[in-house]
Amino acid sequence: MSNLPPGLAFEQPILDMDQRIAELEAIASPPAETADQLRQLRRERTELIRSIYSQLDPWQVVQVARHPNRPQTTDYLELVFDEFLELHGDRCFGDDRAMRTGFAKVDGQKVLVVGHQKGKTLKERNACYFGCAHPEGYRKALRKMHLAAKYRLPVICFIDTPGAYPGIGAEERGQAHVIAESMFEMSRLRTPIICVVIGEGGSGGALGIGVGDRVAMLENAYYSVISPEGCAGILWKSHEFAPLAARALRFTSKDLPSFKVVDEVIEEPLGGAHRDVRQMANRMKNFLLRTLREFTSKPLDDLVAARYDKFRRMGMYFEGVASVPEGQLRPATAREMVHS
Repeated sequence: MSNLPPGLAFEQPILDMDQRIAELEAIASPPAETADQLRQLRRERTELIRSIYSQLDPWQVVQVARHPNRPQTTDYLELVFDEFLELHGDRCFGDDRAMRTGFAKVDGQKVLVVGHQKGKTLKERNACYFGCAHPEGYRKALRKMHLAAKYRLPVICFIDTPGAYPGIGAEERGQAHVIAESMFEMSRLRTPIICVVIGEGGSGGALGIGVGDRVAMLENAYYSVISPEGCAGILWKSHEFAPLAARALRFTSKDLPSFKVVDEVIEEPLGGAHRDVRQMANRMKNFLLRTLREFTSKPLDDLVAARYDKFRRMGMYFEGVASVPEGQLRPATAREMVHS
């Protein structure tokens, strides 16, 4: 069996070519024509990857965002930051492993890092609930953010979750309330906040650590009010329509900048972040350093005011009542109220 990494269905032509290249590379003393063939195959592979990834549809982007080899928060902690001291617990219920928090340094700049963690192995994924944080995770994150503001440290948030954990226990412990509280407190936190969607950005689980001065996303991430499966289940009562829901939601990096939902898109290496984790980490580090330099020099009053105004301006809507005869007032229609 080959040791090639797992691939997605639409990547099958790439995987077939990878297999051919691996077989030729395994030849102990290849003749000159084999070496020429290898060079040609590698060039063709590069063009094939560029062609496929330049034409991804929204459902394929979701698959890339969920790739098992896609770098997670712990990968960036290891490759981007010089030091990381993890902080645990919410002083209320427990320590949620789906939400990692701690102090770190990036090129000597002290920061607080908050991020969802999905897990690498099945055991870790179960411990992390596949990246679905509980209320104690958001309480932990918010406590640490207040600590960062106290010591005037910038906050960096890595978002990668299909959504907050939807279990009964989580609801009983105030899931919706703590997410709303986190969004409110982040909107007025007196320190720079940088948020990056590194994989999945699903629903309130993402928004709970998603209010920042600069909100960015990776090229093959998605950021949405609901997962495609959840949307399909509500509208069509079947997850089979998830690809259709993905197209309708318009949640990829091609759409969101024009809606002013994200401020910047970070380009991924050819074929996605999972194909070259180190290069992706270098690009992430460059983005963070550039953004930190921009925001750490701003007065805090101006920073907080601009952050608040940025989120207040999101979306387009109509206010008022349509002109109808007296006594026939009606609720506004979907066309009048829905976001443009």
